[in-house]
Amino acid sequence: MKADYLLHLADNALVLGQRNAEWCGHGPVLEEDIAMANISLDLVGQARMLYQHAASLIGAGATEDTLAYFRDAREFRNYTLLELPQRGPLAPGAAAGRDYATTITRNFLYSALMLLLWEALLSHEDGQLAAIAAKSQKEVRYHLRHARDWLVRLGDGTEESHARAQAALDHLMPYTQEFWAGADERTAGLQAEWNTIVDEALAEATLKRPATGGHLTRGKEGAHSEHLGYLLAEMQGLARQHPGAQW
Repeated sequence: MKADYLLHLADNALVLGQRNAEWCGHGPVLEEDIAMANISLDLVGQARMLYQHAASLIGAGATEDTLAYFRDAREFRNYTLLELPQRGPLAPGAAAGRDYATTITRNFLYSALMLLLWEALLSHEDGQLAAIAAKSQKEVRYHLRHARDWLVRLGDGTEESHARAQAALDHLMPYTQEFWAGADERTAGLQAEWNTIVDEALAEATLKRPATGGHLTRGKEGAHSEHLGYLLAEMQGLARQHPGAQW
Protein backbone atom coordinates (compact mmCIF):
# COMPACT_ATOMS: atom_id res chain seq x y z
CA MET A 1 0.00 0.00 0.00
CA LYS A 2 1.52 3.30 -1.09
CA ALA A 3 1.09 6.29 1.19
CA ASP A 4 0.20 8.48 -1.81
CA TYR A 5 -3.05 6.58 -2.34
CA LEU A 6 -3.96 6.90 1.33
CA LEU A 7 -3.25 10.63 1.17
CA HIS A 8 -5.50 10.96 -1.87
CA LEU A 9 -8.38 9.31 0.00
CA ALA A 10 -7.67 11.27 3.17
CA ASP A 11 -7.40 14.62 1.41
CA ASN A 12 -10.71 14.00 -0.34
CA ALA A 13 -12.44 13.32 2.96
CA LEU A 14 -10.82 16.20 4.83
CA VAL A 15 -11.46 18.85 2.21
CA LEU A 16 -15.10 17.89 1.69
CA GLY A 17 -15.54 17.60 5.44
CA GLN A 18 -14.24 21.14 5.83
CA ARG A 19 -16.55 22.41 3.11
CA ASN A 20 -19.61 20.73 4.61
CA ALA A 21 -18.71 22.12 8.03
CA GLU A 22 -19.32 25.59 6.64
CA TRP A 23 -23.03 24.86 7.01
CA CYS A 24 -22.75 24.55 10.80
CA GLY A 25 -25.14 27.17 12.16
CA HIS A 26 -26.33 28.06 8.66
CA GLY A 27 -28.45 25.07 7.62
CA PRO A 28 -31.76 25.77 5.87
CA VAL A 29 -33.58 24.02 8.73
CA LEU A 30 -32.35 22.79 12.12
CA GLU A 31 -32.46 19.12 11.14
CA GLU A 32 -30.27 19.78 8.11
CA ASP A 33 -27.85 21.84 10.17
CA ILE A 34 -27.32 18.80 12.40
CA ALA A 35 -27.24 16.33 9.51
CA MET A 36 -24.58 18.27 7.62
CA ALA A 37 -22.47 18.64 10.77
CA ASN A 38 -22.63 14.87 11.31
CA ILE A 39 -21.67 14.17 7.70
CA SER A 40 -18.73 16.52 8.11
CA LEU A 41 -17.63 14.73 11.28
CA ASP A 42 -17.85 11.37 9.49
CA LEU A 43 -15.59 12.64 6.71
CA VAL A 44 -13.05 14.14 9.11
CA GLY A 45 -13.05 10.85 11.02
CA GLN A 46 -12.32 8.96 7.81
CA ALA A 47 -9.51 11.41 7.04
CA ARG A 48 -7.99 10.87 10.47
CA MET A 49 -7.86 7.09 10.08
CA LEU A 50 -6.31 7.39 6.63
CA TYR A 51 -3.76 9.99 7.72
CA GLN A 52 -2.76 7.85 10.68
CA HIS A 53 -2.21 4.88 8.41
CA ALA A 54 -0.28 6.99 5.89
CA ALA A 55 1.88 8.45 8.66
CA SER A 56 2.84 4.97 9.83
CA LEU A 57 4.10 4.21 6.32
CA ILE A 58 5.83 7.54 5.76
CA GLY A 59 7.63 7.64 9.10
CA ALA A 60 10.12 10.48 9.59
CA GLY A 61 7.97 11.99 12.33
CA ALA A 62 4.82 12.22 10.22
CA THR A 63 1.52 12.32 12.12
CA GLU A 64 -2.09 12.86 11.20
CA ASP A 65 -1.69 16.50 12.27
CA THR A 66 1.41 17.19 10.19
CA LEU A 67 -0.26 15.66 7.15
CA ALA A 68 -3.47 17.66 7.62
CA TYR A 69 -2.09 20.98 8.83
CA PHE A 70 1.44 21.37 7.54
CA ARG A 71 1.23 20.49 3.88
CA ASP A 72 0.68 23.24 1.31
CA ALA A 73 -2.05 23.22 -1.33
CA ARG A 74 0.21 21.82 -4.05
CA GLU A 75 0.87 18.79 -1.83
CA PHE A 76 -2.81 17.93 -1.44
CA ARG A 77 -4.23 15.25 -3.74
CA ASN A 78 -7.98 15.77 -3.44
CA TYR A 79 -10.34 16.03 -6.40
CA THR A 80 -10.88 19.63 -7.47
CA LEU A 81 -14.65 19.10 -7.21
CA LEU A 82 -14.39 18.89 -3.43
CA GLU A 83 -12.61 22.20 -2.85
CA LEU A 84 -15.06 24.40 -4.77
CA PRO A 85 -16.94 26.95 -2.66
CA GLN A 86 -20.53 26.38 -1.60
CA ARG A 87 -21.91 29.22 -3.68
CA GLY A 88 -23.81 28.08 -6.73
CA PRO A 89 -23.50 28.99 -10.38
CA LEU A 90 -26.56 31.26 -10.11
CA ALA A 91 -24.81 33.42 -7.50
CA PRO A 92 -24.40 37.05 -8.62
CA GLY A 93 -20.86 37.41 -7.35
CA ALA A 94 -17.94 35.94 -5.45
CA ALA A 95 -19.27 37.28 -2.15
CA ALA A 96 -22.54 35.35 -2.50
CA GLY A 97 -23.57 33.03 0.28
CA ARG A 98 -23.97 29.28 0.40
CA ASP A 99 -26.15 27.42 -2.08
CA TYR A 100 -27.67 24.20 -0.73
CA ALA A 101 -28.26 22.77 -4.21
CA THR A 102 -24.52 22.96 -4.86
CA THR A 103 -23.72 21.23 -1.58
CA ILE A 104 -26.27 18.46 -2.13
CA THR A 105 -25.27 17.84 -5.74
CA ARG A 106 -21.58 17.61 -4.89
CA ASN A 107 -22.21 15.29 -1.96
CA PHE A 108 -24.33 13.08 -4.17
CA LEU A 109 -21.79 12.79 -7.00
CA TYR A 110 -18.90 12.10 -4.61
CA SER A 111 -20.77 9.77 -2.25
CA ALA A 112 -21.97 7.67 -5.18
CA LEU A 113 -18.34 7.09 -6.08
CA MET A 114 -17.13 6.46 -2.55
CA LEU A 115 -19.82 3.94 -1.67
CA LEU A 116 -18.64 1.84 -4.60
CA LEU A 117 -14.96 2.40 -3.85
CA TRP A 118 -15.21 1.55 -0.16
CA GLU A 119 -17.04 -1.64 -1.14
CA ALA A 120 -14.21 -2.51 -3.52
CA LEU A 121 -11.62 -1.82 -0.82
CA LEU A 122 -13.23 -4.20 1.66
CA SER A 123 -11.13 -6.97 0.15
CA HIS A 124 -7.92 -4.99 -0.13
CA GLU A 125 -4.74 -6.83 0.77
CA ASP A 126 -3.87 -4.05 3.22
CA GLY A 127 -5.88 -5.17 6.24
CA GLN A 128 -5.89 -1.75 7.87
CA LEU A 129 -7.28 -0.07 4.75
CA ALA A 130 -9.90 -2.81 4.49
CA ALA A 131 -10.95 -2.09 8.08
CA ILE A 132 -11.18 1.65 7.33
CA ALA A 133 -13.30 0.80 4.29
CA ALA A 134 -15.68 -1.30 6.40
CA LYS A 135 -16.36 1.59 8.78
CA SER A 136 -16.47 4.24 6.07
CA GLN A 137 -18.83 2.27 3.86
CA LYS A 138 -21.55 2.37 6.51
CA GLU A 139 -21.18 6.13 6.89
CA VAL A 140 -21.11 6.87 3.17
CA ARG A 141 -24.23 4.80 2.59
CA TYR A 142 -26.06 7.34 4.75
CA HIS A 143 -24.32 10.27 3.04
CA LEU A 144 -25.49 9.02 -0.34
CA ARG A 145 -29.04 8.41 0.83
CA HIS A 146 -29.23 11.88 2.38
CA ALA A 147 -27.87 13.62 -0.72
CA ARG A 148 -29.99 11.59 -3.14
CA ASP A 149 -33.19 12.25 -1.21
CA TRP A 150 -32.52 15.97 -1.21
CA LEU A 151 -31.52 15.99 -4.88
CA VAL A 152 -34.86 14.43 -5.78
CA ARG A 153 -36.75 16.88 -3.55
CA LEU A 154 -34.99 19.84 -5.13
CA GLY A 155 -35.12 18.62 -8.70
CA ASP A 156 -38.74 17.51 -8.58
CA GLY A 157 -39.86 20.39 -6.39
CA THR A 158 -40.65 23.98 -7.21
CA GLU A 159 -39.63 25.80 -10.37
CA GLU A 160 -36.90 27.63 -8.45
CA SER A 161 -35.55 24.54 -6.66
CA HIS A 162 -35.45 22.66 -9.96
CA ALA A 163 -33.57 25.51 -11.64
CA ARG A 164 -31.03 25.66 -8.81
CA ALA A 165 -30.48 21.90 -8.81
CA GLN A 166 -30.05 21.82 -12.58
CA ALA A 167 -27.64 24.74 -12.49
CA ALA A 168 -25.61 23.04 -9.76
CA LEU A 169 -25.50 19.82 -11.77
CA ASP A 170 -24.45 21.64 -14.94
CA HIS A 171 -21.72 23.40 -12.96
CA LEU A 172 -20.34 20.40 -11.08
CA MET A 173 -20.70 17.41 -13.39
CA PRO A 174 -17.70 18.32 -15.60
CA TYR A 175 -15.45 18.08 -12.54
CA THR A 176 -16.33 14.39 -12.15
CA GLN A 177 -14.24 13.62 -15.22
CA GLU A 178 -11.30 13.70 -12.83
CA PHE A 179 -12.68 10.60 -11.10
CA TRP A 180 -11.81 8.53 -14.15
CA ALA A 181 -8.90 10.30 -15.85
CA GLY A 182 -5.73 8.39 -15.02
CA ALA A 183 -7.61 6.43 -12.38
CA ASP A 184 -6.20 3.24 -10.91
CA GLU A 185 -7.76 0.01 -12.10
CA ARG A 186 -9.96 -0.33 -9.04
CA THR A 187 -11.55 3.12 -9.42
CA ALA A 188 -11.76 3.01 -13.22
CA GLY A 189 -13.78 -0.19 -13.01
CA LEU A 190 -16.52 1.60 -11.08
CA GLN A 191 -17.50 4.09 -13.76
CA ALA A 192 -20.35 2.08 -15.33
CA GLU A 193 -21.98 1.39 -11.96
CA TRP A 194 -21.51 5.01 -10.90
CA ASN A 195 -23.22 6.15 -14.09
CA THR A 196 -26.17 3.90 -13.32
CA ILE A 197 -26.56 5.32 -9.79
CA VAL A 198 -26.34 8.87 -11.10
CA ASP A 199 -28.68 8.40 -14.05
CA GLU A 200 -31.37 6.70 -11.96
CA ALA A 201 -31.32 9.52 -9.40
CA LEU A 202 -31.40 12.24 -12.07
CA ALA A 203 -34.35 10.61 -13.79
CA GLU A 204 -36.30 10.57 -10.52
CA ALA A 205 -35.28 14.17 -9.84
CA THR A 206 -36.38 15.24 -13.36
CA LEU A 207 -32.91 16.64 -13.97
CA LYS A 208 -31.04 16.48 -17.26
CA ARG A 209 -27.52 15.12 -17.22
CA PRO A 210 -25.19 17.62 -18.92
CA ALA A 211 -22.84 16.56 -21.68
CA THR A 212 -19.33 15.66 -20.58
CA GLY A 213 -16.30 17.50 -21.86
CA GLY A 214 -14.51 20.76 -21.26
CA HIS A 215 -11.54 21.39 -19.01
CA LEU A 216 -10.19 18.35 -17.16
CA THR A 217 -9.13 19.24 -13.65
CA ARG A 218 -6.05 17.66 -12.03
CA GLY A 219 -6.47 18.20 -8.31
CA LYS A 220 -5.39 14.65 -7.51
CA GLU A 221 -2.07 15.52 -9.17
CA GLY A 222 -1.66 18.66 -7.06
CA ALA A 223 -2.92 21.18 -9.64
CA HIS A 224 -5.70 22.91 -7.73
CA SER A 225 -8.05 25.83 -8.13
CA GLU A 226 -7.42 29.02 -6.18
CA HIS A 227 -10.15 27.98 -3.75
CA LEU A 228 -8.10 25.30 -1.98
CA GLY A 229 -5.53 27.81 -0.76
CA TYR A 230 -8.20 29.88 0.98
CA LEU A 231 -9.81 26.79 2.49
CA LEU A 232 -6.49 25.53 3.87
CA ALA A 233 -5.56 28.95 5.21
CA GLU A 234 -8.71 28.94 7.32
CA MET A 235 -8.36 25.30 8.36
CA GLN A 236 -4.63 25.31 9.09
CA GLY A 237 -4.21 28.80 10.52
CA LEU A 238 -4.40 27.98 14.23
CA ALA A 239 -2.11 24.94 14.02
CA ARG A 240 0.51 26.93 12.10
CA GLN A 241 0.38 29.84 14.51
CA HIS A 242 0.92 27.52 17.48
CA PRO A 243 2.87 24.49 16.23
CA GLY A 244 3.18 21.77 18.82
CA ALA A 245 0.52 23.29 21.06
CA GLN A 246 -1.23 20.96 23.51
CA TRP A 247 -4.93 21.42 24.25
